[in-house]
Amino acid sequence: MKAALLRYRIMATVVGVLLIVLCLIGLPLHYGYVLFPESLPEGGRAYQLGADISAYLGVAHGWLYLIFLIMAFMLGRRARWEMPFLVVTLLCGTVPILSFWAEHRATVKVRAEYPETA
Repeated sequence: MKAALLRYRIMATVVGVLLIVLCLIGLPLHYGYVLFPESLPEGGRAYQLGADISAYLGVAHGWLYLIFLIMAFMLGRRARWEMPFLVVTLLCGTVPILSFWAEHRATVKVRAEYPETA
């Protein structure tokens, strides 16, 4: 159980950080020209940086999110989570910052039910 929890926590953190960088840095720089054409012109350095972040981190986040789903599902099955708890935990990986709350919630639940993991 301890190893499954550790794998889940690592993937939740990695996916959460990548999603924050993607949503709060990459996408605003990439699409900022729509709202701020003078400050962030299309084709400028900021636009290109945002496009690169969006392209590379977007793909990385997608693949790592799949690994996160597998790790969360495996932990959920091993810890015998109820289906609503498992579904909420899986879906929280798609929302920036909320994934950290879900990881904390899952860790507290596993450690409470399986004290040997603490």
